[in-house]
Amino acid sequence: MSNTDSKDLDMQVHRAGASPAIKGPTDWFTGNVRIDRIFNAPGPSRIGLAVVNFEPGARTNWHSHPLGQTLLVTDGVGWTQCEGGPKTEIRPGDLIWCNCGRRHWHGATDTTAMQHVAVQEALDGSPVTWFEPVSDADYLAGPVKKD
Repeated sequence: MSNTDSKDLDMQVHRAGASPAIKGPTDWFTGNVRIDRIFNAPGPSRIGLAVVNFEPGARTNWHSHPLGQTLLVTDGVGWTQCEGGPKTEIRPGDLIWCNCGRRHWHGATDTTAMQHVAVQEALDGSPVTWFEPVSDADYLAGPVKKD
């Protein structure tokens, strides 16, 4: 069946726990990060998502998304920052839009774990471009914008 025939398929249910969790690769993350579920919709869709769990102090490297990224915080407290912008606190229920091509990072605070659902689209097969780690000095720099 070709990708264009997917309209004839029924809804798919991907059961929680059906896929093993993976450790966040050290090439992309600092600290202890667990990715519980990753899903990429079948073509012609370009959307993918992951449920990402950050232990205290853990965070992504600097990165960007060619078509942007949406984060939904589901547990804990975290921080996010676009390059050149303020470090901002994020909490459960917060929805964050990371603009197309803008370098940013996100993760837990230094004392609190955080979980989010990350949703992004792929452009020419790639949803993300990874850059260097966020230094401890940049990660811990203040102040933190809280609203």
